[in-house]
Formats: sequence, structure tokens, C-alpha cells
Amino acid sequence: MTKRTLFILAICSLVFNCTVKEKPQFIGIDNIKVLDSNIENITISADAEFTNPNDVGGTLQTNALNIYVNDKKVATFSSKEFKVPSKDKFTIPLTVSVATDSIVNQSNLSGLLGSLLSKKLKVQYKGDIKYKILGYSSTYSIDKTEDVKIKL
Repeated sequence: MTKRTLFILAICSLVFNCTVKEKPQFIGIDNIKVLDSNIENITISADAEFTNPNDVGGTLQTNALNIYVNDKKVATFSSKEFKVPSKDKFTIPLTVSVATDSIVNQSNLSGLLGSLLSKKLKVQYKGDIKYKILGYSSTYSIDKTEDVKIKL
């Protein structure tokens, strides 16, 4: 009888001590920058910053995160699941490679020429990041715009 009682107490202890107090806090999108630019592609990266106050982790995944350059949608991407560490601050890299010809067309040629002269691009990340743990899920809406310097 005591083994059974100890087993039940151990299970209850695990269930009640490993709690999800609240979803991880989304701090923001930071470090938007152009990693590489050449005649064929422009590689853009950013970091999504979070802090997790919980005893347990979970997973985060981007689904259909849109990238805009100079107000023109140039890419949509989804990522693999990222493991969320427990009781820690962490970042998720958001890197995408965009074909240069998707940015260059007649409708936004003046905006692109202005960007080349100022050596800056207006980059926007817009979409959702989904958090999942033990049957619970929550969505973070992302909408961050920043002017980033380009290297010519």
C-alpha cells in the first residue's frame, strides 16, 4: 500500500510542480539586417526574442510569416519547430533569402532607386508565431518594420 501511495504522490508532485504559469513573453523583433546582397539574392535576417517564466518548455513555430521589402511582399516562409527552454530568455532566428528580381519591377522601380541611393531598404516582418505545450497553444502576432542598411 505504501508503494502505491508514494507513486501517487510522486505523480502529483510532478504534475503540480511542472506548471505552465503563463505563455512565454514575446519581447520583440530585433537585429533586422541584410546579411548578404548580390545580383541574384538578398539574405535578410532578424531575431524574435522571448522569455519563458515557466518550469517547462514547449515549441515555437512560424507559419506563413511574410517578408515585405519597400512595402512589396517578396517572400513567405515557415520554419521548423524550435524548442523553448524553461525559465530562460531566448531568440529564434528568422532568416530568408529573397530573389533580387522579385524586388525589382516597374511598379516599385522608383522606390528601389531611392533605396539604392540612400543605401537603405524598408524591411517588414508580418505574420504569426505559434507556441505549443501539452495541448495548449497560443499565437503571437508579429508586425515589425525597420530601415536596414545595404552594402553595395
